[in-house]
Amino acid sequence: MGYKTYTCPIARFCGGCEWLAVPYPIQLRRKQEQVEELFAKTLSADDATLQDIRGMDEPVAYRHKAATPFSPGKGHKIRSGFYAAGSHRIVACNECLVEAPGARQLLNDVARIAADLRIPAYDEDRATGILRHAVVRVGWATDDVMLTLVTNGDRLPRREQLVKALLAEHPELTTIVQNVNDRRTNAILGRLCHTLHGPGTMEDKLLGCTFSIGPTSFYQTNPAQTEVLYQLAIDGARLTGGERVLDAYCGCGTIGICVAAQARRAGTPAHVLGIEQVAPAIKLARTNAQANDVAGDCDFVRDDATAHLADLRRERGAHTFDVVIMDPPRAGSTPEFLASVAAIAPARVVYVSCNPKTQVRDIDELREKGYRLASLAPVDMFPHTKHVETVAVLERR
Repeated sequence: MGYKTYTCPIARFCGGCEWLAVPYPIQLRRKQEQVEELFAKTLSADDATLQDIRGMDEPVAYRHKAATPFSPGKGHKIRSGFYAAGSHRIVACNECLVEAPGARQLLNDVARIAADLRIPAYDEDRATGILRHAVVRVGWATDDVMLTLVTNGDRLPRREQLVKALLAEHPELTTIVQNVNDRRTNAILGRLCHTLHGPGTMEDKLLGCTFSIGPTSFYQTNPAQTEVLYQLAIDGARLTGGERVLDAYCGCGTIGICVAAQARRAGTPAHVLGIEQVAPAIKLARTNAQANDVAGDCDFVRDDATAHLADLRRERGAHTFDVVIMDPPRAGSTPEFLASVAAIAPARVVYVSCNPKTQVRDIDELREKGYRLASLAPVDMFPHTKHVETVAVLERR
């Protein structure tokens, strides 16, 4: 029996879906083996359970966030699409197999409409021009669509005409935001935002909770698999009622609020403290807690997580939290934070990772400080790529 495969006319130029020609069941098997090999010593030493990878039923149209760079084309035209693998040469794309339907068309229309209005694209070699990128987020469980236009400085000529033309062709847009990034950097977004249309945020839902998301918010690209990822984390926390839960690197509060909401629905409420350094994220987290009727179960603090844990330990001693849930960036956590976690001695640490290579390093650090790996579950967040995410549950010895 043959496996279904997927094709894309620009796959060999774009490089984004490097495993697109590999049948999906084989992709999943490779990722399972990759995790098993990486964690082999730790799994064996702790007699931990490696669960089967969670894949998608149909691994297409899963990316609910799409982006394009812009660059000057011939005449007043603007190039849009994807960077070719290993370069900043833009490859045009009419439709992307893994993006939400309509997202790529919207991005291409931004380029065409901006060119018609003589709004110049950014030239990264000369650091001139205005329009750098566009990012679109499409609601998974809602009809909201948020478009972010990234500009080289505050100036956006003919912005009213641009917004009017975009809305005329794409009435599904619920908010349009200008993000200002005047740095010479590969980072897409800057820190300053101006709302051009709508509320400046959008809403989506995960595990029955509603979340307000801003243009610079961290919010998973694949919401369907995010529910799988978060449910594994919640199940790993094994809450029975009354626990104190730390949500480190909390962003706009998604994991912590889902934890609190499920605990309350089960009649076993827990108290969640979320810590995050980014002020707009903390503001949204508090808004999201109110919207989901768990504000009484959640506190959100803007602070460095390591410093905050040290302060809490000085004030309250060890055992400040029963469970720590951490979802750090690709670089992983830090020895200082992991030492702070071990010092407050939670019964369980649930470690959600987008980079198993740094996760295994951090897990070994926690094992040296009195924890054992109990279970590990891979999740396929990005089909047709080599990327795999994992949820590890550690228990105090």
